[in-house]
Amino acid sequence: MLFTSPIFLQLFLPVVLCIYFLLHRITCKNIFLLLASLFFYTWGEPRNVLLLLGAITINYLLARFGLSESQVPKIRKLTVSIGILLNLLFLGTFKYTSPSVFFLDSIFDFPFRLKQIGLPLGISFYTFQIISYLIDTYRKENLPQKNLLDLALYIAFFPQLVAGPIVKYHDISKYLYERKVSFSDLSYGIRRFVYGLSKKVLIANNVAYLADDIFQIPLTQLDMKTAWLGVIAYSLQIYFDFSGYSDMAIGLGRMFGFHFLENFNYPYYSKSIQEFWRRWHISLSTWFKEYVYIPLGGSRGSLKRTCLNIMIVFFATGCWHGAGLNFIVWGIYYGILLVLERCFLKSFLEKPAFSFFAHFYTLLLVIFGWVLFRAENLPDACVYSWKMLSFQNNPELPLSTFLTKWTVLLICISILFSAPLQMLLPKLKRYLYSEEIHGADFLLIPFLLILSIVMLTGNTYNPFIYFRF
Repeated sequence: MLFTSPIFLQLFLPVVLCIYFLLHRITCKNIFLLLASLFFYTWGEPRNVLLLLGAITINYLLARFGLSESQVPKIRKLTVSIGILLNLLFLGTFKYTSPSVFFLDSIFDFPFRLKQIGLPLGISFYTFQIISYLIDTYRKENLPQKNLLDLALYIAFFPQLVAGPIVKYHDISKYLYERKVSFSDLSYGIRRFVYGLSKKVLIANNVAYLADDIFQIPLTQLDMKTAWLGVIAYSLQIYFDFSGYSDMAIGLGRMFGFHFLENFNYPYYSKSIQEFWRRWHISLSTWFKEYVYIPLGGSRGSLKRTCLNIMIVFFATGCWHGAGLNFIVWGIYYGILLVLERCFLKSFLEKPAFSFFAHFYTLLLVIFGWVLFRAENLPDACVYSWKMLSFQNNPELPLSTFLTKWTVLLICISILFSAPLQMLLPKLKRYLYSEEIHGADFLLIPFLLILSIVMLTGNTYNPFIYFRF
């Protein structure tokens, strides 16, 4: 079940909200939300819900009995080490075994068929949440959760289970015990959810048509202009898709009294790659910073050591996104760019006179990076990138094939709403993210919701990027 599926919008969410507000005790609310979350996950992943429950139970026991304050330091250190290792092995088994099997089979051509393991939905997100819980408990930033059901709710809560954001336990632990949903919370949550739904359905899904059509063209026929158009379309698709899901998750959380942190902040408006990663998938960047970069020493040591720490973090970031070599190279690519900025580019990019160049430089490199992310494999990504720089022209592939009046309008709207419009019109940004109720909401929100549902009902094309993660 996905947020954009008709059964979620028309049945699951309304029923869950109605029952939730009929309950009064916080314990009953938590149990109900846990059951609803497990049903949500079981609907799409019936075979893997036991894996989720097993991971929750094992990590509950590890933290409850191995990380308690009464335990000796050596036992606590051993427990957290075992916990991290088990969770990484759990993630690695499902995330990297199947691609490895496929790779080995393609090389050695085994006479027998090797069975590939399916990737459980949302495993990358909830595994990182579990690891953060163990580490924070070890650091005594929070106490071990004594109630298994409350811990299960934190990990399996359906708004953030499938596509994030990655929520740290100490950020929402207080809401497990006491929370209230005011009319302002509910209205803001609905509005934020509808905005996210609109970004996903009205923009991302439609731009995806263009991106998919171009990336399906044989690379031998691809020319420079078409290659650029394809990766620009994909850049817009992944932003509105991912940020749309984050908006929906934040809105859903607010409807039930949970306050999730922001996950996107107009990343395409950045003036450096460093700033881009402070604005893009903030929960993941923060996770790697807190649990990998800083423990490695962060920027406290020499410049050489700092650069090494950056490379390690982004190598891990690439691995987190997928087992393909293109994802690993994608991570290394950003690591190199950040090292270059750290060494000498930062002072240049921060000069006011070079503000426009800084925007252009960042956007250009990010767009090139998305080729590695979108291509099926590394060789295809290399060829596609070369096509973007080749100055080749294929007269049999005119832009008019893809750029209809509708697609031009769609791309323009997408570009405007990806950053510039909100930056040029601060009042619009304040309106979109304000918790106050405005008169326009009574017309705009129902209109966007109905339009999104109509689009979903009449169209079977509804790609979900996060199946890969």
